[in-house]
Amino acid sequence: MSETIHSYVEARRQPFLDELFELLRIPSISTLPENKGDVTRAADFVANSMRNAGLENVEIMPTAGHPLIYGDWLHARDKPTVLCYGHYDVQPPDPLELWTTPPFEPTLRDGNIYARGAADDKGQMYMHIKAVETLRGLHGKLPVNLKFLIEGEEEIGGKSISHYVAENPEELDSDVALVSDTALYAAGIPTLCIGLRGLVYMELEATGPSRDLHSGLYGGAAPNAVYGLIELLAKAKDAQGRIQIPGFYDSVEDPTAAEIESWRSLPFDQREFLDREVGSSALTGEPDRMVLERVWSRPTLEVHGIAGGFTGAGAKTVIPARATAKVSFRLVPKQDPDKVLAAFRQWIDRNTPAGIRTELRLLSSAPAVMVDPSHNAIQVAAKAFSEQLNQKTVFIRSGGSIPIVGDFARHLNIPTILMGFGLPDDGLHSPNEKYALENYYTGIKTIARFLELYGTAQ
Repeated sequence: MSETIHSYVEARRQPFLDELFELLRIPSISTLPENKGDVTRAADFVANSMRNAGLENVEIMPTAGHPLIYGDWLHARDKPTVLCYGHYDVQPPDPLELWTTPPFEPTLRDGNIYARGAADDKGQMYMHIKAVETLRGLHGKLPVNLKFLIEGEEEIGGKSISHYVAENPEELDSDVALVSDTALYAAGIPTLCIGLRGLVYMELEATGPSRDLHSGLYGGAAPNAVYGLIELLAKAKDAQGRIQIPGFYDSVEDPTAAEIESWRSLPFDQREFLDREVGSSALTGEPDRMVLERVWSRPTLEVHGIAGGFTGAGAKTVIPARATAKVSFRLVPKQDPDKVLAAFRQWIDRNTPAGIRTELRLLSSAPAVMVDPSHNAIQVAAKAFSEQLNQKTVFIRSGGSIPIVGDFARHLNIPTILMGFGLPDDGLHSPNEKYALENYYTGIKTIARFLELYGTAQ
């Protein structure tokens, strides 16, 4: 690890933290119309920070939703170009009563920064800007060419940035993308994520009678939309979690033997996972697959919510006319979201109960992504990570989805380095979201070191 980077960051710990706290105080909740001004204010803050760090051509670009921010520094002749991505929008903080300290008043406690957006993704995105400032402060220039693209809609689907990437491949042309929106496998273990599951998110509506009916007068003869929807969804998986849609697993490939061996070597405790992370009486899913396979390399079908009928206080004996479910598939590499959606529609048509009509609406989709761990930039990132944390870097997959990674692969034809510094218990999207203070500084140093090494690795 370069001592010059270390010394520079250590000497500026307080101002680097003060700036992050200022950003965390802005309630940039992208999904709430009443916070639109706050989202714009956060974009202004990030853009100014990029300029102060030494990035050029910084521009806040209006979109149909919230602004995109672009900036670059392109004076490293014959050196590679890195595209840095992050987002400055956050999830709503509700329920507020469960926060120990207010969500938009960042607080240091037990070595952690507590605030909405601390880990997802303001704290991690801001590391990139501070890494640029560090290298510029040390050398007056950067070891590689950089392009920054920061969005304010990640928490609501990222439609604007997806369109922008598809329409501007020449402007964004780079050798590799760098994203810090993931986590270490465990504290102190340098971790690069090389696989993300894809996502197909849908809304399934069931309609039975033309209006809600009296269950005493019509019960036993009239179709019930809520029950029909439940009956339909219950057929989609067997008791062991295997999805029953014909052809669903045709393109699914098992992880390599080397991946499985690597995963078995990780410090994974199934009982601790059950008790501390899941918090239920038992785990579910395919019994012939270890837990890390189930959450990293196997496709899933989940029901996120069902609405319909009467759920208020007291009693109202109706047969519901309509019911709606939010449903999603997590997909793995080689599964085509369009083919999976088409197969699901066909299965619904064949399995909808008598008297029930269904409509399936696609809300969003993104393919799964895999990155070759032997790629030069990935190897350089692993070296920088190992230098900083004094351990061998591990390669994992994530069960989650980051659609922009797929956009970079599809439209720019570049791999993405997923170099995150969060921890599994950071509570993303939950009350008391946190980010380890030392991981913030470690991230700045590691990213700066990666850029140094990558600039000499070509």
